[in-house]
Amino acid sequence: MATEKENVMQMIKELPDDITLEDIMYHLYAREKIICGLKDADEGKKVSNEKAKEVIEKWFE
Repeated sequence: MATEKENVMQMIKELPDDITLEDIMYHLYAREKIICGLKDADEGKKVSNEKAKEVIEKWFE
C-alpha cells in the first residue's frame, strides 16, 4: 500500500506539465475533501439524498 506522500506525488506526475501552483493546490484540496468525505461515509456520517435536497431547498427560500 502506497503512502500518502507517494499518492500525492503520483497525482502530481499525472497532471499536465504546464499546470500552475494554484491548480496543484486546488487538486490537493479537492483530494483531501474527497478522502474526508469517503471516511465520513464509512463511519456512517452521511445523510440521504432526500434530506440533502430538503436542506438545499431551504437555502433558496
